[in-house]
Amino acid sequence: MKNLAGLMKQASQMQSRMEEVQSTLNALTVEGSSGAGLVTVTLSGKGDVRSLKIDPKLIDPGEVEMLQDLIVAAFADARTKVEAANADEMRKVTGGIDLPAGLKFPF
Repeated sequence: MKNLAGLMKQASQMQSRMEEVQSTLNALTVEGSSGAGLVTVTLSGKGDVRSLKIDPKLIDPGEVEMLQDLIVAAFADARTKVEAANADEMRKVTGGIDLPAGLKFPF
């Protein structure tokens, strides 16, 4: 039974740590950009779009397709940074053990 009590204590500690990580990630903002900074997207740690900035030089009705591509690229850049930050925080909780592909916390 000692092992069970120890296991329960560890689970409780991990749950507390996960709550701290979630709070940290909720407060996190990450900026991604494209076109040498002409388009910038800011995401929350959960991946929600917080802001979009477009340099006025890009606002040309004849260049709408390029602007759309730059927005998508800036979002992808920011999303990659959010995923890296999430993975880094999870490694802290799991003691450096990478989770199996597809397994995400919280469950």
